[in-house]
Amino acid sequence: MDVLMLSRLQFAAATMFHFLFVPLTLGLSVLIACMETAYVRTGNEVYKKMAKFWGKLFLINFSLGVVTGITLEFQFGTNWSRYSAYVGDIFGSLLAIEATAAFFLESTFIGVWHFGWEKLSPRAHAISAWLVGIGSNLSAVWILIANGFMQNPQGFVLRNGRAELADFGAVVANPYAWGEFAHTVSGGFCVAAFFIVGISAWHLLRKQHVDFFQRSMNLGLAVGVIASIAVALAGHYQGNLVAKIQPAKLAAMESHWETRTNAPMYLLQIPDEKNERNLVEALPVPSLLSILAFNDPSAEVKGLKDIPAEDRPPVGITFLAFRIMVGIGTLMPLLMLFGWLKREELAKYPLYLKAMVFAIPLPYIGMEVGWTVAEVGRQPWIVYGIMRTSDAVSPIVTSQVATSLVAMVLLYSLLGAAGAYLMFTKARKGPQDA
Repeated sequence: MDVLMLSRLQFAAATMFHFLFVPLTLGLSVLIACMETAYVRTGNEVYKKMAKFWGKLFLINFSLGVVTGITLEFQFGTNWSRYSAYVGDIFGSLLAIEATAAFFLESTFIGVWHFGWEKLSPRAHAISAWLVGIGSNLSAVWILIANGFMQNPQGFVLRNGRAELADFGAVVANPYAWGEFAHTVSGGFCVAAFFIVGISAWHLLRKQHVDFFQRSMNLGLAVGVIASIAVALAGHYQGNLVAKIQPAKLAAMESHWETRTNAPMYLLQIPDEKNERNLVEALPVPSLLSILAFNDPSAEVKGLKDIPAEDRPPVGITFLAFRIMVGIGTLMPLLMLFGWLKREELAKYPLYLKAMVFAIPLPYIGMEVGWTVAEVGRQPWIVYGIMRTSDAVSPIVTSQVATSLVAMVLLYSLLGAAGAYLMFTKARKGPQDA
């Protein structure tokens, strides 16, 4: 493999591992603040125990997220220096705002929250929890605005051989970025909801701390119902933007080869990228692809054959990742709705409780494959229509990237194992360990 492929693999590995911790941070930080608010309003000590118990798991997750996120910043200089030189005027300013404003707010008040239980009034302590949640989600705003520029570049001019910032307001107001934010943050709340529901289900099956975990379960189910529906709605909105801005990505997502109006969607497809066709096309739903892409049954959907081969994303990976994401996105609200409707008698449904324990990874997988669609589907562009990924890689030798890739995978494997062990141990012990 050459430097380009190794650098892509290294960045993908670092990003996907880091992203295991980001969604839970986004959702759980806000839910912990809600628990503390309930404690302040009611004086019920159970809510305080809930905030402490779930907060302990949040701190483990947050710590791993910080450690694994640092390497991503360095890779823009080590592996993608030409990219940084080309768009650093825009991309760098957004990352700087994220670090100095949002992350600073989050990391400062997480210390106040962790060490201030007996030093602050309940109200002040709850405010610190809300500031952590706000900081976490503000951090996501700026990161996704940066990614939104890569997906739909605007607010810049090409000058002196590089992209320079011309309209900061246009960069911030990028509709693609805000679509990503809605989709990602609602997904983060799904991760938090499944996390809480799954761990609560494990304890309820064993009849441990029943009142504590029943309250946690109810909160998780309520949030899960809302968030899983929000994910679907945000995903549809984002799909409309993709159809308009990145038709090649949409065509790869659906393995759609021929440009046509009233485009159907096939419920069963097997792509044959080499021969520019599908091996299998079965169970068509008339006009459904046109409806989903443009909210118009007669809309024209561009096919891959009308896009130059060198500008097409990898079809197989994009198509499969999209199908997995949609399948998980369909299953999540069904699981949450059933639990919410049966929340008063879940003890009668041990099979459901067991299923929810094993369902904890579902939204994680959905988030990972969703970002695979977003990033692989953008190829061969690192900044869509402006800069190709092949032009962005650093002028370094293959051995340097290969060595650092192996070292990073080994280190991340150890961190992942340690994090999983700590999370499992704390979750298994229950609230008395908080």
